[in-house]
Amino acid sequence: MTSIPPFLSPERWSQHLFCGGWQPAPERLDIVEPATGKRLATTGQARPQDVAQAAALAQQAQPAWAAQAPRERAAVFHRAAALLQQHFDELALWVTRETGGALFKGQHEVREAIAFCLQAAAMPMQAQGQVLPSVPGRLSLAQRVPHGVVAVISPFNFPLILTLRVAAPALATGNAVLIKPDPRTPVSGGHLIAQLFEAAGLPAGVLGVLPGGADVGEALITAPEVGMVSFTGSAGAGRRVGELAARHLKKASLELGGTNSLVILDDADLDLAASNAAWGAWLHQGQICMASNRVLVHESIAPALIERLVAKATHLPVGDGATGQFPLGPLIDARQRDRVHQTVQEAVQAGAQLLAGGTYEGLFYRPTVLTGTRAGMRVHDEEVFGPVLNLNTFRNDDEAAELANAHRGGLAAAVITRSLERGMALAQRLRAGMVHVNDQTVNDDATNPFGGPGIAGNGSVHGGPADWEAFTTWRWLTVKQAAPAYPF
Repeated sequence: MTSIPPFLSPERWSQHLFCGGWQPAPERLDIVEPATGKRLATTGQARPQDVAQAAALAQQAQPAWAAQAPRERAAVFHRAAALLQQHFDELALWVTRETGGALFKGQHEVREAIAFCLQAAAMPMQAQGQVLPSVPGRLSLAQRVPHGVVAVISPFNFPLILTLRVAAPALATGNAVLIKPDPRTPVSGGHLIAQLFEAAGLPAGVLGVLPGGADVGEALITAPEVGMVSFTGSAGAGRRVGELAARHLKKASLELGGTNSLVILDDADLDLAASNAAWGAWLHQGQICMASNRVLVHESIAPALIERLVAKATHLPVGDGATGQFPLGPLIDARQRDRVHQTVQEAVQAGAQLLAGGTYEGLFYRPTVLTGTRAGMRVHDEEVFGPVLNLNTFRNDDEAAELANAHRGGLAAAVITRSLERGMALAQRLRAGMVHVNDQTVNDDATNPFGGPGIAGNGSVHGGPADWEAFTTWRWLTVKQAAPAYPF
């Protein structure tokens, strides 16, 4: 059997940026593997002044890309999907190692990346406007047209998914795209994507990748060539992005996480409920914007559910996920670990009960169960972004809805019950952008609208049917056989 040559080419990234091709960078960025603490690779690190060149190239290249025949644009995404499938194992392992995830998490990212490319491949072949009613002799059209250049600022937790879910439809609708991946995951969130689309035949200049810090992000937002900014990250950073974008009259799409509630009613199957709660709270060490960080359970079944969750937390193995032997890996870095640990300690000092976890070794934080958390505690009010499950009780469905909605914003919510009627009734009352009956909160497909209210974002939604609205704008076009004579 013929072996497949490696796809990834670290020599291309070594002290390089992707800007009209691979360009040398004056500064280097070392990538540290969270599970081992070893250097995984080195890339170039962008500076604010590098943004101007990339934005100018993107603006120059965008009109020709948008003018390409729909089938030619679609073919780029089909080729990209085929490359992802061909090199699936290699890419999944890389994503696993760079993000500190379990191997199945890296595999999930590549599978979803394939889905995003296939979804994007369909977009150029779809209708891109409407014929409007008008007066006789005039054709009136409402057209969907690209913003021009779209900036994508993406996070470390699911970098391949959370970059491609924006970059792919933005490109498919005729935009050029500039990516600023998190500097902790510059390959999975940037250079892998650059190499992928370069190999798939995307014209030079249409895509740029600029790993860097907040100063590079601000330069992207304020660049006059950029017409839209998509940001995924913390609420604090999102506010800054939104303020800058508004000041410069840019469209901004902000996905910021928030607190998510999983409601378990008194008729739920306890084993299934515990499994859902554990998966929703601890998957990828809780570093997920949709994590089930609040578990609300009916008081009559709370003791039995707590017993099951503590047992799971005690026995779940934590280690290097790239080996395929551990479902939970490390947190991304020491700063994130210390933030998680301080949040847990503050809650305990304020009266919460620590029933499991709350300890760490290196970057490996044990899955944690807290009860008795309340408003005013950071662990209750904010997104922890660690493997921490907060469990509170309620007496009836009205109280469950009240507790679930007592937040400043949440992406997702869920209800587990044997009664679909009861579950649907409660689901309709939950304030979240995505609600699931008989599942936990961590759910996403390439085809669903994604977003949430309050600090979960700014009300913008993208994904699936929302992509045309997100990555294009309306233009009105009228056509007459000849110019009319006016009375002036």
